[in-house]
Amino acid sequence: MENKIIEAMKKIVGNDWVASDSEKIDSYITDETEQAIAPVPCYDCVVVKPADASEISEILKYANAEKCTVVARGGGTGCAGAVVPIKPSIVMSLERLNKIIDIDEENLMVECEAGVTLFDLEDKFKTHDSLFFPVHPGDEGAQVGGMIVQNAGGVRAVRHGVMRNQIKGLEIVLPTGEIIKTGGKLMKDNTGYDLTHLMIGSEGTLGVVTKAILKLYPKSSNTGSLLVSFDDKAKAVEVVPKILRAGITPLAAEYIERDFMLRSAKDLGLEWPAKKGIVDLYFILDEAKEETLYEVSEKIVEICEENGAVDSLIAETAKEQRTILEIRSHGYPSVQHMVVDILDVAVPVSKIIDYMNGIDELAKKYNATIPSFGHAGDGNIHNFIMTDDGEKPEGYEDLSKDVYKLAVSLGGTITAEHGVGKIRNERLDIQYSPKHLEIMRGIKNVFDPNNIMNPGTGIS
Repeated sequence: MENKIIEAMKKIVGNDWVASDSEKIDSYITDETEQAIAPVPCYDCVVVKPADASEISEILKYANAEKCTVVARGGGTGCAGAVVPIKPSIVMSLERLNKIIDIDEENLMVECEAGVTLFDLEDKFKTHDSLFFPVHPGDEGAQVGGMIVQNAGGVRAVRHGVMRNQIKGLEIVLPTGEIIKTGGKLMKDNTGYDLTHLMIGSEGTLGVVTKAILKLYPKSSNTGSLLVSFDDKAKAVEVVPKILRAGITPLAAEYIERDFMLRSAKDLGLEWPAKKGIVDLYFILDEAKEETLYEVSEKIVEICEENGAVDSLIAETAKEQRTILEIRSHGYPSVQHMVVDILDVAVPVSKIIDYMNGIDELAKKYNATIPSFGHAGDGNIHNFIMTDDGEKPEGYEDLSKDVYKLAVSLGGTITAEHGVGKIRNERLDIQYSPKHLEIMRGIKNVFDPNNIMNPGTGIS
């Protein structure tokens, strides 16, 4: 990194908030992506830690004038390489923008800075009497700004949706340095193009989110976890639309293959409570009244038994619920050393069984191990491509491409949570027409005419 750029950054944020030594930069140029993405060497980057939107504005004005690449970084929890710099870059960490500004109980909203972590939000609302924030993508080190530009999802999306459904307003610094505000504490706003939603899912290519106004929801003390077991994977998948059609909307509805859970439980020194069957549906329930919780549980079990379920159990105590969630959450870490790639396609809920059958056929075609788990309630299925040593198998590129084609042929998408990042750029044409891609590139050019923001990510 040129010394003049380092000195310019120090003038903007102060000496203490600029890191140019390799050992201090190393942890800022990678994320949780399984596929190896080679970042530029540490000495080609400088890490800058601005305090607010005005400092970010000055950084971007300088970078735009000098045509320096900028990568805005949140918690580094992404799985598609979006924050991995592939050119000499100013890596802008938002960790100092960590204030929860206001909890507005009357409007059911919270205003916070972009560097607030999911842990911060969860911790804040643990002690709050009546409200909570629903989105939980898994890693509580994720920051709000990153969750916004990634459009994070997670297990609770069945009832409450993903980040896109929670965002009412943003403060954004554009690549050219201007600061704009979009939306607000409004239930309705039909004025002009919706720049708020354009920023959501943009993966750091259109600007830097510095503040957000997020929706909150009434908290319920009546929660439970329900496990329903099946001997037949198809019957487990087929029952989910039937439950939704019955007017039941659980907080979460997860499809879990038993082998994963047994491995995960062993890793943690815990015991998976379900014993019968080969696959489980895991429901998290949240109801206003205790009697309603039991009524919903009984109805789910009834529908599942009509569709071939072999066992069911409900976890009522907080300890039992935590154990199930902990084992489920550890499923990926328990096999991480064998994982080549994590795919996160989504299809219509009614097409999940067709997708799963297609995955079985691809596994046979490529002699591959492709287990599945994930969010059956919203059609977002995660597939691991695995080998004994975690190295790409022969035919990997064709295999992953065929998985994406399968999802799109069923009316689905190539990514529902993790994003395009730097690992799916060449797959965009599977889902979108040339005209669609042309429009997206045009939007990128309007926001970022010098292409300084996170080049190589998404459409850029």
